[in-house]
Amino acid sequence: MEGEERTSAKLKLAAGAVGIVFGDIGTSPLYAFRETFVGPHKLTIDDAHILGVVSLIFWSMTLIVSIQYVSLLMRADNKGQGGTLALVTLISRHIGESRWHWYTLMLAVFATALFFGDCMITPAVSVLSAVEGLTVVQRGLSPFVIPIALVMLVALFFIQKRGTARIGLLFAPIMILYFVTLAILGVGHIVTAPEVLVALNPWYAVQFFMLDGWLAFLALGSVVLAVTGSEALYTDMGHFGRGPMRLSWFAFVMPALLLNYFGQGAMIMGMGDAAAADAISNPFFVMAPEVLRLPLVLLAAAAAFIASQAVISGAFSVTHQAVQLGYIPRLTIQHTSQKHQGQIYIPLVNWTLCIAVILLVLFFRNSSNLASAYGIAVTGAMLIDTCLLAVLLLAVWKWKWYFWVPVAALFFIVNGAYFLANATKIPSGGWFPLLVGAIAFILLTTWSKGRRLMRARMAEVSLPLDIFAKSARNSTARVPGTAIFMHSGASGTPSALLHNIKHNKVLHERVVVLTVQIAEVPFVEDANRFEIEEHGDGFYSVQLRYGFMQETDVPAALKAIGRAKKGPDYVEPAPQTIEIGGGPFEMIQTSFFLSRQTLLSAETPGMAVWRERLFAWMMRNAATPMQFFNLPTNRVVELGSQVEI
Repeated sequence: MEGEERTSAKLKLAAGAVGIVFGDIGTSPLYAFRETFVGPHKLTIDDAHILGVVSLIFWSMTLIVSIQYVSLLMRADNKGQGGTLALVTLISRHIGESRWHWYTLMLAVFATALFFGDCMITPAVSVLSAVEGLTVVQRGLSPFVIPIALVMLVALFFIQKRGTARIGLLFAPIMILYFVTLAILGVGHIVTAPEVLVALNPWYAVQFFMLDGWLAFLALGSVVLAVTGSEALYTDMGHFGRGPMRLSWFAFVMPALLLNYFGQGAMIMGMGDAAAADAISNPFFVMAPEVLRLPLVLLAAAAAFIASQAVISGAFSVTHQAVQLGYIPRLTIQHTSQKHQGQIYIPLVNWTLCIAVILLVLFFRNSSNLASAYGIAVTGAMLIDTCLLAVLLLAVWKWKWYFWVPVAALFFIVNGAYFLANATKIPSGGWFPLLVGAIAFILLTTWSKGRRLMRARMAEVSLPLDIFAKSARNSTARVPGTAIFMHSGASGTPSALLHNIKHNKVLHERVVVLTVQIAEVPFVEDANRFEIEEHGDGFYSVQLRYGFMQETDVPAALKAIGRAKKGPDYVEPAPQTIEIGGGPFEMIQTSFFLSRQTLLSAETPGMAVWRERLFAWMMRNAATPMQFFNLPTNRVVELGSQVEI
């Protein structure tokens, strides 16, 4: 009975993964096969080229998605979480503070930067390619493609604020229907031209290169579109688990995709030259009988909508991780569900993506032009994942060199070839994700380095808390209540506390120096949430620990301290009371003191002046600690100080 329940739960998770995770790679049949023949480097439409392209798609999906991501990288989970940032934190724990740590960290940061470019292109190319199916139904509808796509995309971004919990219930049934439709369409054409199945033999891919050489290499830039979204499988692993995602991929999604790609090839092979030349402009929709093409367009549009939603949710999730790990300034983050912690909304990210997607649609005009911009971000991220995988195999899993070298070399050759092929598209659109990636990389690294420099400068003038407590013991008047001083450093006296003494010349009867630390794991258990150190005379240091996937709710954590220290028989104190070092005290008698730094650019070693100014601008526009830590607005006092970097 228990085994049946586990199986049922696994199947439900697998179905949920189909609805959320596989939307990006699932919409690739709309344009991937087409682009190899009608893209910037057109191929001859004959059996040899069709079989070569289909064989490349099959083996790319096998090597990159099934082996590299699903079989290998999914084993590298950081407390159940996947993704580039989670992977690099896992690697960091094994390689320590060596120079390799810096290299892997920079690779992960750049992959994250490229991801934001991918998040802008994916909704645009997915929705446009789906709506373009209307031109197969009726060529006269061509002028309406861009307006319809823009309406869909704007609506998509407008609903983010309210969350997608309700409509999310429809995602799995729609995507399951979509993948079943892919398979049925493919099988219907494979039975008419079963000779397409010989493309399972990799020799046809080899022959393709022998036949066309350089042109075949350039075609890789379009073939790789069939595996876009493979990194999303690893990134979203924490939502559904390794087992259910592998089950849904191998048992359902991969077979449906391959049947459709082989079906597209079989359909074109069975046509005459004129019909094939006409059908290759949109083979996915031509696969369906005329009477079913409009329903297929609607289903594809729904799938593209869901794929875009998954990408936007991924952008929110990665941004939240980057904020917690210290690569992005504090942002306003709203939780859209009380049941699911991971469902968040970040207004700045949402509207930035919205504007970028609209501009992309208006600038590139069709999905073929956008496809040129698409590949470079995806292949760049996959190549970086390959580098991190090589480090993982050697440093973490301790593979022997005679296993490590051939496996790493295989994936470097495959992913490197795809990246170089897409690099030829930089002038025709590939520049966009690289530009976005470069800007994001500068912002991420500037914020991270600026914070380190600022903390170092503040630590130089800081006083150890024990010494401060002793010096203030008898020299400063005490007033009733509790003062909690938020501190970004691991030790020392907060500047707000020093300035409070300097200007107000009083101390509260209970002084708490509170530090929030983000661990390099997704989640920290409540039992490991806090650490309290007493310094005497009413001085306490409290350290709160969170994982990079968790919300930093300071008042809630402070209330939990009393419960954890007293054990299971502890009686919950009155509302709005918390407890540290002795007895409970009321929140209404508590003040939170925050330090607000004003940066001064100085001719000291650190960063270039333009980066110092950029860092200062980012600080001014960051969300306040009061918002980020969920502090009560009427209990917060801010004290300013100046810091030279």
